Amino acid sequence: MKMSFNALFYCSLWLCFLNGVKCQTSPEKIEFTRQGVQRMIFDEKQSITMAKLDPKSIIGMATMHPQKHYLRERATTQVVQDQLIVKSQGKSETNIWFGGFNPFVGYTIDLASSIGHGAIGYEFSDAERNERVVIKILFKDSLIVGVQFDLFKNDSPVIQEKIGLNSGNQQSIKGKIILQMLGSGFTLFHQNKWIPMVIGQFDFNKHIDLRKKKYLYSFQSHLYVALDQGAVHVNDIHMAVNTGIGMADIRAITFEDGTPFLENGRLWYTLSIRGRALPHHIQGVFSLNPTVFDLKLEGIIVFDRGDGLLRNEIASHLFFDRNEKLWRGLTTGFSAYANPEKEKKQLLAIESKTDPRFGFSVMKATPFGMVGDIEDPHLLFDRSANKWRMLTCENINGYKAVVLESDHWNKAFKRIAGPVAHNSTGTSIQKIGGKRYCFSGSSERKIFIYSYPDLKELGTLNMDLPPWDKTSGTRVWPNVVQLPEGYPFRYVALMMDRYQYPYQVGKHWSYGAVYLYHGHD
Repeated sequence: MKMSFNALFYCSLWLCFLNGVKCQTSPEKIEFTRQGVQRMIFDEKQSITMAKLDPKSIIGMATMHPQKHYLRERATTQVVQDQLIVKSQGKSETNIWFGGFNPFVGYTIDLASSIGHGAIGYEFSDAERNERVVIKILFKDSLIVGVQFDLFKNDSPVIQEKIGLNSGNQQSIKGKIILQMLGSGFTLFHQNKWIPMVIGQFDFNKHIDLRKKKYLYSFQSHLYVALDQGAVHVNDIHMAVNTGIGMADIRAITFEDGTPFLENGRLWYTLSIRGRALPHHIQGVFSLNPTVFDLKLEGIIVFDRGDGLLRNEIASHLFFDRNEKLWRGLTTGFSAYANPEKEKKQLLAIESKTDPRFGFSVMKATPFGMVGDIEDPHLLFDRSANKWRMLTCENINGYKAVVLESDHWNKAFKRIAGPVAHNSTGTSIQKIGGKRYCFSGSSERKIFIYSYPDLKELGTLNMDLPPWDKTSGTRVWPNVVQLPEGYPFRYVALMMDRYQYPYQVGKHWSYGAVYLYHGHD
């Protein structure tokens, strides 16, 4: 008996339904619609407090916030109308303790006013003051007249360098003095009414390497005030993990097989918190309820290679290995740029027994032989092949996507596919409709879709409003994620743009804003 085409089609469709199989969705046919965009610039609502000096809650100033006077003239400190006032009739130099020390977080002084001539800023030093780092703004008649970095060892100056930028502007010192510490350097901002303006930047690594764990253990943070017949009125001081000036390198946290890590209705991501040029970024961890745009800073991660340094690597892929009950992954050793004479850029295997998503975390990092211009790795265990497979970008006449595999998660990888023809960035592997695909950003104003694991070109991502225009960079990270049944849409993508932060001097990668897309087929 012959069966018509239509009858055969509907019979096949019915058999698929009975077996719980859905028709395979092709990723290039998914329509992504932009839902929102936001750029977090030292977002106070997102900051995770580590220490603070809050004048209105001080009772017992001498114990809560001990003071040190360096000169014979001793400034007076008092709390009046919820402000800390430091004043002096002569030449004085004072520090006031407000917290511990961390070279990867932000510090903010909210300055209400100043009178006379002097300096205000931050001092980081040990209890005996054998080493002192001072980052200060010089002021006169309420105006900023300079920015300076000082390093003292055993009370002797090692370096005293003027580092002020945008000094041609007559700028009031009133407002927020924001110090973004970046491991081997920093950027200093001043904010009054508009977005924070860069007023100083410096790489101190050749003089003192504050990434050494001994400084995390021994240094403390102080308000530094030097006066010559003057006074400063301070609203408060905060030390916090913060969002920086932009975010990029967005990748979903997964399980060992690449399944997105969905917990309590939230997706989890690693993003780089931006500073200046490499290595001045920090590995951030964020969470998101994909039905809304409530991106939330959860913590930062730094990496320990067992040599006494903590490193601020980025472009990480973090996963929870359910078989071993360990947090694992790969990261890109961009911190090598802080010491290029001795270190080389490479991929690192990372691991932690404790959950590294919250607060300030340190993960063990181990080199595994992938030295060179390689970045943006994504790793998963493919049960059907019984292999660990990595999708990454390698500089082969420009960054190109390649797939490698190994019997081990942390060594002996060999290339099995690629390089692709197109420029590649932010590579990731995700399942769409039960089948894995490879995604990659590019410099071609397109997000490419490739087959897995052989990297055959299948098409490009369909977006109504991509995160770029005719003038901006387009090497973004796709982050396409399929959600379980029950959500109002099936796919979500979180991407960034590449608009640099203004006022920076020299080469820098200080982008960007974050864009949320929902997808349907």
